[in-house]
Amino acid sequence: MKIKFDIEVTPQELRTFFGLPDVEPLQQRLLAQIEEQMRAGTAGFDPLSLMKPFLPGNLQTFDGMQKAFWDAVKASTPKSGND
Repeated sequence: MKIKFDIEVTPQELRTFFGLPDVEPLQQRLLAQIEEQMRAGTAGFDPLSLMKPFLPGNLQTFDGMQKAFWDAVKASTPKSGND
């Protein structure tokens, strides 16, 4: 037997239902800061430096982010019997 439910909710309603925090104010502040730096034509603009305060220690460098990405890819790739 298969039962299917179709539930129509907005993303905000779903986040509230699961008790997830409202990150919209944070997103708005970050976007405003990015826009301000882009308008000012800041030399060497680096979005990663903007996100550093919000990232765990191991993801605060590009190498750390790249390593985390590849580790996740390796973990999700099924192992073959030929390895």
